[in-house]
Parts: sequence; structure tokens; C-alpha cells
Amino acid sequence: MTLFRLMPAVAVATALMLPDVAAAHARLVSSTPVAGSSVASPRVISLTFSEKMAPAFSTFEVVNAAGVKTPLRTTVSEDGKTLSATVARALAAGAYVINWRLASSDGHRMTGSVPFTVR
Repeated sequence: MTLFRLMPAVAVATALMLPDVAAAHARLVSSTPVAGSSVASPRVISLTFSEKMAPAFSTFEVVNAAGVKTPLRTTVSEDGKTLSATVARALAAGAYVINWRLASSDGHRMTGSVPFTVR
């Protein structure tokens, strides 16, 4: 066999031996409110991830279109996969973003955001 015929087989074999790095990190699997949704002012905001998180390094904030943060105290569920917070006062109508920061149990840090609108 020539080298050119072996190259694709070697590339496939090498790829199969590499660890799946993307699967090793936690990912957001659901949120309340749902991304892009228009809702009445939520009483509870929650984010659920695919893996346990390191609570000391995981949190979120809710920010309106003017950049004003809503005061929240986040808690972590017993299974270590859900961050949640009770909203003390009704949110005014308008656009909001949940900005989250997470450290998974393996130490990888991730960030993301979930936009929603209060009607």
C-alpha cells in the first residue's frame, strides 16, 4: 500500500484514540426561564447543567437592558447540577440576560448567557 492510501486510515484511527474533550465539560441543559422566551416576572430562576459543579465557583446574575443587576442569592441543588435563586421582587417589563459562570467538578470553567423578556 502506498502512503497516500494509509493516511486516511491512520487519521481515523488517531481520531478514535483521542479523548472526547467536548463531552468532558458540563453544558447547560435547561433554564427557567427558557432562552428567548417572553414570560411573566419569574419567581424562581434556575439553570441545570449536565454535570455537578463546584459551588464556590458557580453563580449567575440577572441583568436588565440598562445594565442594572437584580439582587440574587444563588443556591446549588442537592445533586450539584442546578443553580437557582428566588427573585425577591417582581421584575419590571423588559429585556433581561442571565449571565452564568460555572466551574465543573473537574475544574473546567465555563460562561454563558440566557436572554429572556418579561412582559
